[in-house]
Amino acid sequence: MITGLAWDTPLGRDREAVWERLCAGDSGLAPVGSPHPLRNTVAAVIDSVPYATPPGERQRVLAGRALAAAFADAGLATADPGVGLVLGTSFGASLDEAEPTLHAWADDAAAGIGHPGTPVCVMTACSAGSDAIAVAHALVRSGERRICVAGGADVVTEAKRLGHSALSTMSPTGMRAFDRTHDGMLLGEGAAFLVVEHPDSARERGARVYARLRGAGAANDAAGLTAPDPSGRAVVRAMQRCLASAGLAAADVAVVSAHATGTPLNDEVEARSLLELFGDDGPLMFATKGAFGHSLGATGAIEAVATVLALRHRRVPPVLGLRDPAAPLRLAAGSAQPVGDGAGLSLTLGFGGFNTCLLFEGVRA
Repeated sequence: MITGLAWDTPLGRDREAVWERLCAGDSGLAPVGSPHPLRNTVAAVIDSVPYATPPGERQRVLAGRALAAAFADAGLATADPGVGLVLGTSFGASLDEAEPTLHAWADDAAAGIGHPGTPVCVMTACSAGSDAIAVAHALVRSGERRICVAGGADVVTEAKRLGHSALSTMSPTGMRAFDRTHDGMLLGEGAAFLVVEHPDSARERGARVYARLRGAGAANDAAGLTAPDPSGRAVVRAMQRCLASAGLAAADVAVVSAHATGTPLNDEVEARSLLELFGDDGPLMFATKGAFGHSLGATGAIEAVATVLALRHRRVPPVLGLRDPAAPLRLAAGSAQPVGDGAGLSLTLGFGGFNTCLLFEGVRA
């Protein structure tokens, strides 16, 4: 059961207020100064933690705020040693600062909220946030943990901006996922965590339940460091494994949160994979990177929260920038769209061929 939700985004921290802004078509993307020559200076940053603050400190602040909020939302004490932590990131601040390990930020975030345990830290590029939730799902299902708080955090840094500029994955113009004119992604930052709890524990505590995490699945392309396998076979396999884990079929899915980076190759592979699994008359699909930017290791967790909220509110925000779809997918274009009955699937595709899928089922509010 999902018994707690929290996020810290370029559109704010209040869960419902951010959701309303998403559905209204608001975006946190704006020019962010840089001393370097970049393909684009636009990014989605969180103004309450100034961009001039050292990246490591910004990562710890965002992670700590969202972690504490997730605990509070679920009615849990942050000092409870029985609650497991599973935290994901891509590179965090490690490309810009000489951090000893990629695990240090997670230890600091846990200590900062008074949690006595050592978190599991997941670092699977852009799939890290989703993989952290999948690990929590496995821990709770196996009985290893009764409750886990899982998700991801990541920050925009100069090294990441330079890297994506050099890779030409950064758009020189703007975010237009799945549009015929798409030409790249724009970076963002944020944090999001979900409380994943065994049904018996949730029942005993009288916890509020937002949704059920029915299944998780993953598969790796093993094709390259940055480019996906053009066939999309591993993406389809990840979704099939997720559905099998949940005991559901493709026809049971009502809505999909797509990864939707806006890079031509990734959009094409993702669209091909979604069409192979669902066909032309598949579920309604939406995407949030036009509002939040691509928050790398946090994106899967942020999009998982969005998927749960889509099921809860029975609508999805529009795909910002979409004017001329490049594939015959059922995309939410122009304005927020209503969601029918069924499950919600969140798909995340990361560098290194990491493909991860989570499947949620709504509950009565």
